[in-house]
Amino acid sequence: MIAKLLLAAGLSLAALAAQAAEPSYVVYRGASLIDGTGAGPRPDMSILVKGERIEKVWANSELALKLPPDTKVVDVSGLYALPGLINSHEHLATPPVRAFAQAQLRRDLYGGITGVRDMADDLRLVGDLARETRIGAIPGPDIYYAALMAGPEFFDDPRTHAVTAGAVAGHAPWMQAIEAKTDLKLAVALARGTGASAIKIYADLPGERVKAITAEAHRQGVPVWAHGAVFPASPRQVLDAQVDAVSHVCMLAYQASKTLPRAYHNRAPVDFAAFANGDNPLMTKLFFQMKRQGTVLDATVLVYAGLDARAAANPKGPKPYCTADLASKLTNQALRAGVTISAGTDGFSEPDAAYPGLHDELELLVAKAGFTPLQAISAATLGGALSVTKDPDFGTLAPGKLANMVFVAQDPSADIRALRTVVLTVKRGVDYRRADYDPQSDAAARKEPQ
Repeated sequence: MIAKLLLAAGLSLAALAAQAAEPSYVVYRGASLIDGTGAGPRPDMSILVKGERIEKVWANSELALKLPPDTKVVDVSGLYALPGLINSHEHLATPPVRAFAQAQLRRDLYGGITGVRDMADDLRLVGDLARETRIGAIPGPDIYYAALMAGPEFFDDPRTHAVTAGAVAGHAPWMQAIEAKTDLKLAVALARGTGASAIKIYADLPGERVKAITAEAHRQGVPVWAHGAVFPASPRQVLDAQVDAVSHVCMLAYQASKTLPRAYHNRAPVDFAAFANGDNPLMTKLFFQMKRQGTVLDATVLVYAGLDARAAANPKGPKPYCTADLASKLTNQALRAGVTISAGTDGFSEPDAAYPGLHDELELLVAKAGFTPLQAISAATLGGALSVTKDPDFGTLAPGKLANMVFVAQDPSADIRALRTVVLTVKRGVDYRRADYDPQSDAAARKEPQ
């Protein structure tokens, strides 16, 4: 009976026995290593993995290491090794459709992504997916997910009803309406009870409430991820609250606009004239504050490229609140200011695309935002890890870190498009070979549900 239940869950007795056994050693030998810190490739390197963690990294030309008995050797000579990529902004379950989410997760993993931040969805499904990807029951990156808090007005948004079916939007632990009278200790505790990695502050809250939520979340040991402006809370007020990460670079641009929208929906475009003459001094101050506080910027340039495309397809429609050109300009200013930037998409590539949208985001960072390929790689590795937590055990290739790696056939430090030559992804010490994956096999499942 137990064996039948395990098989029904996608597990086997052999798999459980393997998990319980002493971790085995694997050495990946001979790759050029890009460690995620911004340093260039180091040729002819080896990476020793024990179980799900990196045990040692060394140059074969400098050190002859006696390997433990029964070490499996994987020849990766001629390949380039990087930390597993991290998409710092996905929505896997709005609305919650398991087949859609699993298809996206498969493409992510086989496209080199070993971690994603899910930025508020139906956490009943997301939590289940996070467990299954974590134990390897289904292929996919590790999922770090947020419970959402916003003002009561936001819960007229139909998306909030789609992710709380069977509950009440604004009164579910993963979708909470926050008012002046809200017991924040209880609200944060309820969010923690969902298993969430963080709280996401979304919209329609004044600055003092953003600050109070953040203070209580931090008191309970929970990171806070927020929109760059929360309306009516300004970008400055969001940063003054000491949130850990902010999303959407163009929302920060409202700090330099003449009028700040009072609510999230139906907001006017940013004041483009404020950015016509080089770096805006108000943004300079904002980015200095972010660097000083260690606030991560989840820039999402791809979002604004999408807004441009929709505006071009419908010239008579409403103008987008920002453009990819301005988003790129602001992201470049943040980069020059020393802000830690993560690579997030807030969307997916086309259903029939062979690689996930994170690759599009990285190519935009290089082509439009002035990143070098190594800076873009850092945004998708160390920067992505820091968007999750201030003390990550992933995001770089170093002893003690999780064995999350991607091996590509061409040099991405010379051309960021080389990240589309994935040969092997390793997540928590488990190999996923690109040759075993057919992206067209579940293209239909990747069509976004309405």
